[in-house]
Formats: sequence, structure tokens, C-alpha cells
Amino acid sequence: MDNTEGVKERDLESLTFEELTEAVVKCGEKPYRAAQIFSHVHAHAAASYEELNNLPKSLRTSLSELYPFAAPKTEALQVSRLDGTRKYLFRFADGASVESVRMSYHHGHTVCISSQVGCRMGCLFCASTLNGLVRNLTAGEMLAQIYAVIRDGGERISNVVVMGCGEPMDNYDELVRFIRLLTDMRGQALSIRSITVSTCGVVPGIRKLAAEDLPVNLALSLHAPNDEIRKTIMPSARKWALHEILAAMREYYESNRRRLTFEYSLIKGVNDSEECADELARLLNGYNALVNLIPVNPVTERGLKEPSREQVIRFQKKLEKHGIHVTIRREMGRDIDGACGQLRQRSELNG
Repeated sequence: MDNTEGVKERDLESLTFEELTEAVVKCGEKPYRAAQIFSHVHAHAAASYEELNNLPKSLRTSLSELYPFAAPKTEALQVSRLDGTRKYLFRFADGASVESVRMSYHHGHTVCISSQVGCRMGCLFCASTLNGLVRNLTAGEMLAQIYAVIRDGGERISNVVVMGCGEPMDNYDELVRFIRLLTDMRGQALSIRSITVSTCGVVPGIRKLAAEDLPVNLALSLHAPNDEIRKTIMPSARKWALHEILAAMREYYESNRRRLTFEYSLIKGVNDSEECADELARLLNGYNALVNLIPVNPVTERGLKEPSREQVIRFQKKLEKHGIHVTIRREMGRDIDGACGQLRQRSELNG
């Protein structure tokens, strides 16, 4: 996991409670001020030092010079007329932009966030990869996406999915810091079981996460039943073979007993045949697994098309016949830029 692009300097949202306490004391204030700041930032989604008006001005000035807020500006917002899905284009102070999505279900609101600006993985069905990786996001910039969505909607978030732009395991240290901050009881206190991390199969990252005391839900972007097909649509498959990835996924399951999810984007004429379904069933035999079928969002630049609804159902039935638990992802926000990275890509093209 080469993080040569690195991350920006530390922002206020990225500081752990212990780091924040140390920073406050260095500024000449009492440690209890850290609890006030942490609550404002993480429990109440503050976006600026001006909102921390119960703090001495001198402390706000000193901290702002060391730890700026990560809070981004909302560059664009698309709202689905079909289901109310809200897709955000956020821009940070250095000009870097990312996407986030809020989806509403009967059980609450789910936010899908980005972990990087762009992505180096090159998956053909994902618009995030079109211009490569720009840089990693800080933990605070990941949190800031959630807090911006909370401020916009005025409602608590019940689930978070790290499945937007970027490969989370390619930004491992910031991902782990983000999870710990998001679940901190002094902040949002989100349940660890309400967080899902998606990876295209970065084996070292999966194994490291298995060793952490962080039993998040893990989803593998599988998208093919064998290495041959996978290599044609996912360049990362040339580095890690399926048998290596699945061994790491099993290790993750053994460490926390959380059911694994396998994401499978159905692409017309590529991986949607009944033979592929049979092979996929054999591949996942014996796993406590859920297969999430995703009719691919068309990416114009790549010429990929989704199969017919009838073909999707046939694929589902074939898997179920083999005893595989299957869902078809509900198509949220199909009337807006659907695929990861499409809104950001259009914004970049338009200058």
C-alpha cells in the first residue's frame, strides 16, 4: 500500500481526543476545553471556529493557525426526483473535489463517502478512476463529508459506507483514524456495525483490518467469477489473485464473524452469463456471504452497458439455486449522475 501522494497537514476534525487535549494545553488552556471542542466538532457538526463561541477568542485564534477546519464547500448538489437521493460535490480548501451521496431508507439515512481524491485502481466501471489518484483524504476530510450532509439535512445519519471515490485500503491509516473518530462516544457515537468499508481486494489492507479491534462490515468489489474476466475490468486483479483475496476475506470473517458482502456489477456481455453465475456460486461456496448484484451504471467513456432486467433476475435465480444469498441493489438516484465519480468528472471537464 504505497501512499506516496500522502495526505494534507492535520486538520481539526482529524485530531483524536487525546491529540486535541494536548493541543489545547499547549495553547495555555485547561484540558476541559478539549471536551467542549470535540463535542462541537464531532457531536454537533460544527464547520468553523466562529461556531465555537463558548471558547476564548485567543484559543480559537491559536488553534485555527495550527489546525484549520476541513469542512468543504458544496460545489454542486443533485437531488433525485425519483427517491430523494442527494448527491454532493464537495470542494476542499486546496481545490480538491470529492463526491458523497445521502440515501434515505425506511430505517434511516445512509451516507456514502469518498476516501481519496480520484483513484489509482483503474476499474473500468467506475468514473472515479478516469483521471487517476490526486491525493488521499485525511480522516477529518472523510468525517467532514458526513458532517456537511448532516448540516444540510438536519437529521442524524444511521449508516456510513466508505464506497465513494477512492480505494479505502489505499489510505489505510486515515481510514482507521476515521472509523475510531466516527465511533467515539464523545462524538457521533455511530455503531461500528453501522459502518461498511468496500475494497477492490487490497490483500495487505484486509489482513491489517482483520487484526484491528474494528469489526466493521467488509464488502469486496468482486465483479467477476474468475481472474481472467476480473483482469479485463479491474487492473488491481493483476496484483492480487482471487485465491489470495478470498483467503484474506475468510481471515477477516474468522476474526470478527461479520458476514461478508461481495459486490458484483453486472456488465452486459462481460460477466452476466448463466455460466458466470454458476462459476460465482462455486467460488463462494462455504462462505457466510451476501452477493449484492449491481446493474452497472453506464460510464460513457468506457462503453459499458447494463444487462436487461430479465437477465439480472436470471443471474439472481441461478445463484439462489446454488444456495447463495443474493440481493439486487436498489437503484437509488438513477435520474442523476449515478456512478461513482461521474459528477466530479463532469465538473472537472467543465472547468
